[in-house]
This record gives sequence, C-alpha cells and structure tokens, in this order.
Amino acid sequence: MAMSCDHPDLLPLEEALQRLWEALPAPALPEVRAERDDPATDRAAMDGVALRAAEGRAPRRILGTLFAGDDPAAFTVTPGTAVRIMTGAALPSGADAIVPVEQLETAGDTVHPQVGPDSGDHVRLRGDQAKAGELLLPAGTPLNAARVGLLAQEGLTLPARRRIRVGVASTGDELVPAPARHQIRDSNGPMLAALAHALGAEVELRPALPDDPPALAAALRNPGDIRILLTSGGVSMGEHDHLPSVLKELGATILFHRIRLKPGKPMLAALLGDLLVLGLPGNPVSAYLNGLLFLSQALARLDGRAAPDPWRTARLVAAVRNRGDRPLLHPCRLVDGHLEPLPGKGSADLITLARADAFAWIEAPGRETGAKVRYVPIV
Repeated sequence: MAMSCDHPDLLPLEEALQRLWEALPAPALPEVRAERDDPATDRAAMDGVALRAAEGRAPRRILGTLFAGDDPAAFTVTPGTAVRIMTGAALPSGADAIVPVEQLETAGDTVHPQVGPDSGDHVRLRGDQAKAGELLLPAGTPLNAARVGLLAQEGLTLPARRRIRVGVASTGDELVPAPARHQIRDSNGPMLAALAHALGAEVELRPALPDDPPALAAALRNPGDIRILLTSGGVSMGEHDHLPSVLKELGATILFHRIRLKPGKPMLAALLGDLLVLGLPGNPVSAYLNGLLFLSQALARLDGRAAPDPWRTARLVAAVRNRGDRPLLHPCRLVDGHLEPLPGKGSADLITLARADAFAWIEAPGRETGAKVRYVPIV
C-alpha cells in the first residue's frame, strides 16, 4: 500500500485563512460622537400634511408646502390649518403629527383627514436616533462603507479610499519569453494579475524573479508602493525554493507554510514589516486556487470588509475519488446547476483549469457521487 508523504502538522485551510485574517490590520476609526441631535429637529417620515393631532378629522386649510431642506419658520400651524410636507422636511411650528397622502381627501385648498391622528404619528422626533455628544462608534471600530456614511453625516474627515496595490511576480530561471524545450513562458504572472484585478486590487505585474537568493532579497527589501506581494514558485522543498529561507533571513514573520490541501500544499504567508507576502506554489492550478482563497481574504481584511465566503453547493453527477489524506479540489464544469467532473491531470494542468467553471471539495479519503458538495467558482 502506498504511504502518504503528508505530515500531520499541515495546517487546515480554514485555520490558515483565519491566521491570515487575524494577522492583518483592518482600517479602524477614531471615536465617533454625534455632532448634534439626530435628527436635529422634528421631521416628516412620510409625504402628507403636518397638522395639530388634537383637531382629529376636522378639515384643514392648506397654508403652503414644505420640502426637505426648507426653513419651517415660513409657516405656523394654527387651529384649522395644515401644511403640505414631504418626507424629510422639518415640521413647522404648531404641528405635531403627519397624516399621509393616502389618508387624505382634497378639495381645493382644503384637506379632509380620513383618520384621527395621534400626536407623533409619522414624525421622526428630534434626537430620536442620537443625542448631541452621544457615542456612536467606539475607537477601533473597523471601517466599512456604512461607517464612511456616518462620518460624512457627522461632518468628520473622510478617510482616503484607494484600491489595495498588489505586486505580482513569478519566480524561476525557467521562465523566458521564447522558451526552448526545457523552458516555459511565464503564465502564472499574467494569470494571477488578472485574478487580483478581478478581486478588486490595483495590480502591478512585475518581471519574473530568478532563482537567486540575493536578487530575491533585494526585491523583498524594496517592494515599492505595494501592500501585498503575490509570488508563485520557490516555496516547496527543492534546492531552488529560496523564498522561505530568504524571508526568514530578512526577519519576516512566517504566518504559515504548507497547508492541508491538494493541490496547493506548499502555500506560504509572511509579513515583512507592512508587506504581506503570499508565496503561492509554482504549478498553475495550485497558484490559482491558493491565490483565489488567500488573496480575497487579505483584500477584504485590509479594505475593512467582512471575510469573504466563496463557497457554494451543488450536486456531483459523477464519482470523484480522493485516495489521499488531504482534501481535494477537483476541477468541474457547472452544467444546469450540477457539477460535472473534468479529467484533470494534476496541479500543472493549466488547460483543464482554463476549461473549468469550479473546483469541488472532496474530503479525504473519499469518493463522492450524486451527493451535494461545496465548490468554489472560478472568477
């Protein structure tokens, strides 16, 4: 019987993703307090007429109209009168309720309420949401789009927002533009740059790095204006796989190296100062899948968004065997909402990756057919 070459200390995928998430700082806010009462005055919550509730369903003479942003001092509601009012407009003096348009009958400049209003009906009362000086968000709250809106509402400085810059560089002396039989073109670099762009990053595709520790160290010491460096190759166990040792020599914090996943085991994540290095395997299927899973996690964290959940579920229409002891991501086509497994030829099979729509998660060891499994779509 063939023995597994895996080690029991391989990090499960979910734990690796969590470790990456916790190691990265999310954009955070200073303490946010209400600049003034919210709302700052009583406001209409619906289109209708502003009136005195105590007069019940008695007809009222219309004095005029208030729109959102109008100064309500132009009108005073007295017995027998009302003011047409639009949603968000400030209530005029003397009014304490709104009767919606749908509950009114109009004859000339007179309205007849069809309901007997109560004081406060359809009115957003001053300070109902917050009082001036009230703590709205504690210091250190992660930044997101809704909180940017709150900063704007309170007249606070808005943070500069820009897409996170990602540098992409393959590694390997075998990568050349016009390859001989023993060489190859760099397909990983353009593929990963396109992936990073699809995930919302601002991308810089860089020339491939040679299998040379000093050159690799120089590139890491001077990364330029990027927040994440996405590399492929140089992270396994070969004599030219220098990235892990070079990062250690430079004093980087290794978050993890090697995960419990097939393909994609020799995955590395490290922090070199503020630079996040995601060292992807060199084989294209591994590089793509690890890039999809880990880069999306890092971008979300650094951008202040919730952790992404790329997983979907569908039913397999044919058996997929997993004889190993790592979970397997198997290429599939999505046809009529079902997963049709493709005859993949391993982690170097870029052709099958290009033909696939998704990768199905097959537990280890196991065989799945006809059952629902989770899958990650290709983007």
